[in-house]
Amino acid sequence: MTDLSLPLTDKNVAALPHTPGAQYKARDTELKGFFVVVGVRSKSFFVQGDLRQGHQRVRSVRVKVCKVGELSTREARAKAKALLGSIATGVDPSEKVHSEARPKVGEVPTLRQAWERYKESHLARKKRSDKTIRNYADHVERLFKDWLDTSLAEIGGEPRLVADRHEAITKANGPAIANGAMRSLRAIYNHARKTCRQIPPENPIFAVDWNPEARRDTGMGVRDLPAWFEQLAAIQNPVRREFHLLTLLSGCRPEALKGVPLTDLRLTDRILHIGAPKGGEAKAFDIPLSRAMLESIFRLLRLSAVIYPEASKTWLFPSDAPSGHMEEHKEDRVKVLSHWGNDLRQSYRTLGQVAEVSDVDTIPALRWTQQTALMSG
Repeated sequence: MTDLSLPLTDKNVAALPHTPGAQYKARDTELKGFFVVVGVRSKSFFVQGDLRQGHQRVRSVRVKVCKVGELSTREARAKAKALLGSIATGVDPSEKVHSEARPKVGEVPTLRQAWERYKESHLARKKRSDKTIRNYADHVERLFKDWLDTSLAEIGGEPRLVADRHEAITKANGPAIANGAMRSLRAIYNHARKTCRQIPPENPIFAVDWNPEARRDTGMGVRDLPAWFEQLAAIQNPVRREFHLLTLLSGCRPEALKGVPLTDLRLTDRILHIGAPKGGEAKAFDIPLSRAMLESIFRLLRLSAVIYPEASKTWLFPSDAPSGHMEEHKEDRVKVLSHWGNDLRQSYRTLGQVAEVSDVDTIPALRWTQQTALMSG
């Protein structure tokens, strides 16, 4: 697809279609040098300007502002203006970012520097999903915000600090989030230790008394289904209605299902491809579509084209969100829908057992491809 020029607004950016095989740019008609790069699955804001010394052009500088959805288009434009201003004064913002993110040889990295390197060298290289990266970022940049510029040598040398922080997060945010934050910190610390022997070898996470985490059992039984289907039928937005139904019928994780592009729906083969599941692209898989699932998808395609005429050309579950696809699937459990999200994955297994389906066939769709490979091997 050729490059475009248009006013960049949340609505216009959401409507930009993804194209298989190649990227293209959509340039802002209001701010020169500000544009969106649209890839196969993602969209990102960038700026580009000429770095000059006096009146002489030195080189062209291109800097990523953020991913679409991380900021509104208005906020991204404001950040872009600041970056373009730096470039106009002869400062290369990309050099500043890289110099701040990488410690000098022999220098113990700060948590911020270790996190940036882990994100680039480990998570991005192994193509971890955007959700995984956001979870790490939330832990580091929110729960350890005051530690970002603290040396890992200091954190590693004072395990009591880590134990106290785990207890504080447990009280403020809950036991599961506290445990998750510590797992993130442990991974970043171990990764940094590989390239810096000045960091204490013993990971300070050993000092944490882990919170017990019981597996939640929130699945529905057969007797729960009639009331649930009545609630489902009352949801006015057909996209949300069919989303919950397909989650139940497939056993797929809701986060993986929400961002499925329309190109991954292969009706001829009766397959829905999940290209960005938990674990990233390396764990992509296919969901075989039953008759009930196909009927749901046909209703979805027909009605979403009326409600979201532009976004429905790109996404299976379109919405008016900046990304163009459904981003929030939560419902009021009392007033709207009693079970949603991972409740429906639990229900998928429970109901399969009631129907006397074999354990192999009741494995959620997330593992369908791997299980098929095992059976055929």
